[in-house]
Amino acid sequence: VFAFALSVLSGLLFGLIPALRCAGPRIGLVLQSAGRTISVSRERHRARNLLVVGQVAMALVLLVSAGLMIRTFAALRTVDPGFAGSQHLQVMRISIPASLIAEPEQVTRTQNAILDKLAAINGVKSAGFVSEMPMEGFGSAWDEIFAQDKVYSGDLIAPLRLYKNISPGFLRTAGTRLVAGREMTWSEVYGFRPVVMVSENLAREMWGTPSAAVGKHLREFSGMPWHEVIGVIQDVRENGVQEKAPEIVYWAPLVHNRFDTALRTATFVIRSERAGTESFLNEVRGAVWSVNSELPLASIRTMQTVYDQSVARTSFTLVILGIAGAMAFVLGIIGIYGVISYTVSQRKREIGIRLALGAQGGDVLQMVLKQGTKLAMVGVVIGIGAAFALTRLMTNLLFRVRAHDPLTFVSVAILLILVVLLACYIPARRATLIDPSVALRYE
Repeated sequence: VFAFALSVLSGLLFGLIPALRCAGPRIGLVLQSAGRTISVSRERHRARNLLVVGQVAMALVLLVSAGLMIRTFAALRTVDPGFAGSQHLQVMRISIPASLIAEPEQVTRTQNAILDKLAAINGVKSAGFVSEMPMEGFGSAWDEIFAQDKVYSGDLIAPLRLYKNISPGFLRTAGTRLVAGREMTWSEVYGFRPVVMVSENLAREMWGTPSAAVGKHLREFSGMPWHEVIGVIQDVRENGVQEKAPEIVYWAPLVHNRFDTALRTATFVIRSERAGTESFLNEVRGAVWSVNSELPLASIRTMQTVYDQSVARTSFTLVILGIAGAMAFVLGIIGIYGVISYTVSQRKREIGIRLALGAQGGDVLQMVLKQGTKLAMVGVVIGIGAAFALTRLMTNLLFRVRAHDPLTFVSVAILLILVVLLACYIPARRATLIDPSVALRYE
C-alpha cells in the first residue's frame, strides 16, 4: 500500500511540475521554443541535463554501497568460524534436569551413552557435545580465570573469560583444530582429573605462544583445585564471523569444584553426510530415546542453518542494496541514453549542416560522446562526494573493508563511465549516418 501510494504521489508531483510551468505567464517563451529555428530552450535542456546528472550520481552512491557489501560478504566467507563442514553437522539441544537425573556423574554417563548410540547410526562419523556451539546464541558462562604462575593484585579484577564444557571427541566432530597439546579423555572426566583446555588467543595473551600454555595451571576461584592445561584449541568465532573471537576456557563436562557439577544442558553435534534429512533425524530421535525416553530434543538443525542465520543481516542488506543499485544503474543508463538520443534528434538540422560543410563522421561522433561524457563525469563527481559522506553510516555493517575503500569507489566510477559512454555511442553512431539533404529539410 505504501509503495502504491508513493508511486501515485510521485506521478502526480512530477506530472504537476511541467503542467504548472506551461500554465504560467511565460507563454511567449513556450511559443518561441516551439519555433522552427530554436528546437529547445536552454531551460529545458538544463533540466534534462540535471536529471541525468542526478541519476548517475544516485546510481554511483547505491552501486558503491552494494560494492562495499559484496566485498564484506566475500570477506566473511573467507573467515574460519572454528568449525568445518557445517552442512554435515547435525546439532540439537538436550537438557537433563535434576528432577529426571539428580546425580551429576549419572548425567554425564547418560550423555556418554547417547553419544555411543548416535555413533552407531549408519553414516555417522563421530559425535560429541558442548555447552553451546558457536553462533547458537544460547549464552555461556563468563568468569575470571587465574593462572598459577601469575601474580594478581588484590584490588584488581582479572579479565572475564568465556567458559565452555566439551566432551572428549567433540573437537574432531566439529572440525575444530587442536593447535597444541591434546584433547581430554573419558577416563580423565570420570576420574575427576583436573585438566582444562584453552583457546589459542587466551594462550598467546597469557603465555606468548600456544605451546607455552601446555602444562600451565588455571582455576576459577580460590577454593577450586588447579587444573592443568593439556591442550590449546583454535580461536572460535563465537558471536559470528564478523565478531572478534573471544578468549575461551574449556572445562570437562564433569568438574569437581567444591562439589561435583555436570553439564546438564548441552548441544549434541553429529558429523554425517546424512545431516538434515528426515530419515536421519528419525534415527537420531530413536537413538536418544533408547537411552532415556523422557529426554526432549530441541533446536534440531544443521550448523549450516546456524551459520546462515549469523550472516543473515549482511546477506539481506546486500540483496536490498544490490536491487536498489541495479535499478538506479538501469535508470541512469536509460536516462542518459534518452537525453543524448533526444538531443541528437533535436540537433539533426545542425548536424546535417556540419556534414554538408565537410565535417567527418568521427567529428560528429566525438561531439555527441563529449556531451554524454560531461554529464557522466559531473554525475560521478557529485556521486563520489555523496557516497563518501553516506557510506560512513555503513561502518557497522562492513567487515575487513573501509567505508571509503578506494578500490570500490574507483571500480564503480570507471564501470559507470564506461557504460554511460556505451549508452551515448548508440545515438552518436546514429548521428554520423544522417543524410545532410534530409537533415536540412528537418522541421
